[in-house]
Amino acid sequence: MMIRFSAACALALSLLAGPGTAADLTAMTDAERAAFRAEVRAYLLDNPEVILEAVQLLEQRQADAQVQADLDLVADNAEAIFNDGYSWVGGNPDGDITLVEFLDYRCGYCRRAMPEVERLLAEDGNIRLIVKEFPILGEASELSSRFAIAAKQVAGPDAYKEVHDALMELSGDPTEAVLQRLAEGLGLDAGAILAAMNSGAVTDEIARTRALAQRLQINGTPTFVLQDELLRGFLPADQMAVMIAQKRG
Repeated sequence: MMIRFSAACALALSLLAGPGTAADLTAMTDAERAAFRAEVRAYLLDNPEVILEAVQLLEQRQADAQVQADLDLVADNAEAIFNDGYSWVGGNPDGDITLVEFLDYRCGYCRRAMPEVERLLAEDGNIRLIVKEFPILGEASELSSRFAIAAKQVAGPDAYKEVHDALMELSGDPTEAVLQRLAEGLGLDAGAILAAMNSGAVTDEIARTRALAQRLQINGTPTFVLQDELLRGFLPADQMAVMIAQKRG
């Protein structure tokens, strides 16, 4: 907060002083600089709202810079985001809008986001969804993602979707026994899936997604990529629907 306040004060000073003042200040005598600073201080004390205006302007500039930086990150990594060749694709594969979600099965906000995303897909019908396995919350997250990816690699995309949904609702720890019962309950080959969990192919998929997340400066879940921009954090379906409508024009 103090850093932001100091930066805002500097911005307010620059706005009050006008262009070229920095150079002029260096040319001032000590007495002139002291008089100038006293005049600025007096003005700010009489008009403290100037500091608030400067804080708001600074925050807006920073937000605009972050948005542009995120747009650039998405553009620079578009192939890995939208066409990596391994991430599960759902919704309408031929949809005119693509929504990508980086998620962790142990993340409470990811669990909250799941029905919102499902509602968005059901109500729209023209959205392509890509799921990126991004386990960042410890060993249980890692095991869950490995199990889901192994199910996809062993039994295909439909099996992945079933496992994905089940893991999102799993209340206990994903022990081997729990995962085996889960697979068996879905009619899947539990032995084959469990055997594949620590395979090089599963490890490689997680590593590639983590590397992509690092390049995109993603450090939390859920994080979405909506067409060309990054959305960091949970968003309800209605809010995403508005953003999608805007993108369609």
